[in-house]
Amino acid sequence: MSEKTNRNMNKINKDLLKTYVLTNALGVSVKILTFGAKVMSIIVPDKEGNFGDVVLGYDTPEEYINGNPYFGAIIGRYANRIANGKFSLDRKEYSLCKNNGNNSLHGGPGGFNNVIWDVVEFKNDNENHFVKLKYLSKDKEEGYPGNLIVYVKYTLSDDNELVIDYEASCDKKTIVNLTHHSFFNLKDGGKSTILGHILKINANKYTPINKDFIPTGEIASIKQTPLDFTTPVAIGKRINDDFEQLHFGKGYDHNWVLNQGNDSLNFAAEVYEPVTGRKMNVYTTEPGIQFYSGNFLDKTDIGKNHVEYKNRSAFCLETQHFPDSPNHPNFPSVILHPEVKYHQKTIYKFSIIKK
Repeated sequence: MSEKTNRNMNKINKDLLKTYVLTNALGVSVKILTFGAKVMSIIVPDKEGNFGDVVLGYDTPEEYINGNPYFGAIIGRYANRIANGKFSLDRKEYSLCKNNGNNSLHGGPGGFNNVIWDVVEFKNDNENHFVKLKYLSKDKEEGYPGNLIVYVKYTLSDDNELVIDYEASCDKKTIVNLTHHSFFNLKDGGKSTILGHILKINANKYTPINKDFIPTGEIASIKQTPLDFTTPVAIGKRINDDFEQLHFGKGYDHNWVLNQGNDSLNFAAEVYEPVTGRKMNVYTTEPGIQFYSGNFLDKTDIGKNHVEYKNRSAFCLETQHFPDSPNHPNFPSVILHPEVKYHQKTIYKFSIIKK
């Protein structure tokens, strides 16, 4: 998602940097940071029973202030891009803060990833492992209308599921599109590339982009393209194919239109890492998922244990509504009315395949 475009330049009170660790009955743990409601680590076993971290990040909370702004973050008020930093509601045009060329990316430079969240509830005992965070996005913040109250609850189940529940409400008609932005590497947390990971995406269509990563408005078939992950395939197998969309994205950086089932919570994607046997399944209530293959990582991010995160050393699976939806009436609506509550749920479930 071109993460070089949005370094945090705000003065953050380091006393407000708090971490909360969730640990389940199987020894799996997740560490959450109040800055950006970020996931600092996810520690899970491999097929040999060895525990390891499967997300990119930093060793200390302080490093997140001026580090990669999206590592493990909650993204809002609008995930992904809005073309020209503009959209209209009820024939009134709103101008947003631009931080990605002429576009607004991930809520702007002062997005939800770059603010301190309040912790309203935390439990980590024999029965419950969760932390609930809150943020008030004020009217006109980054150009968005309305005072938006957002709650995000991270729950670690004893089935090794990281469950993310989102709630939001606003006092004025607005737009909302929230997501989670962990950078995953199921093999070694970012020391090597993710090109050998095996990916399946439950989608027959996607939203093509132009050279500026903005959707054209078309909803196109993935059949007979390198974007077809309906059957499991290695991420690296076709990533360098001569295909215009891959040239535009510098690899995979696209929104897949998920196949919707009868349930509100649907299977979205599955990733398997053959060396460690680790597998991650993604379930969501959202209509889309952005698969990003770490194309803009370039060794300038020095992460945990002084590892240089190189090109394609992580992938993201960001459950979401579609990019630039406010400017495409044929896309699912992202409008939130004052009398309606926003709800979303996404689950990242970790398991092991022993072969």
